[in-house]
Amino acid sequence: MPQRQQKQKKPAFRATLQLPGGDAPVVDLGKMLGQTGVNLVEVKRAYDAETAGQRGDIVPVVVTVFEDRSFELRLKTPPTAFLIRKALGGKGAARPGHETAGTLTAGQLRAIAERKLDDLNTDDVEAAMRIVAGTARSMGVRVGVD
Repeated sequence: MPQRQQKQKKPAFRATLQLPGGDAPVVDLGKMLGQTGVNLVEVKRAYDAETAGQRGDIVPVVVTVFEDRSFELRLKTPPTAFLIRKALGGKGAARPGHETAGTLTAGQLRAIAERKLDDLNTDDVEAAMRIVAGTARSMGVRVGVD
């Protein structure tokens, strides 16, 4: 007996939001998703539940809203610049290339690269480290060697 194919939901709206992990502000959700008619409280609950372990980090999420007003969340890794600032305990230089905001050790560089590996267009940790090092240099952060 042939199996019937399940009807695919048709996406009506897709947005990428950068929200604090574990505590998404409803105001930010409302600005981006209000016109879709999706239940914002349900989106907030789902996001907060999935990112509870990353409280304090900025966690990007791709929110897909379907025609029946259901939704799907796809979490990404925190932005590279955020992870670099977190590792340094500060922010980037006001004038990159003229000022130095700090030094990122090889160990910190590897840890950030391993965390970002899923979202980068490489499977090689060494290549991911070069990508992260480029971001660090553009922020005025010196990349050191252990």
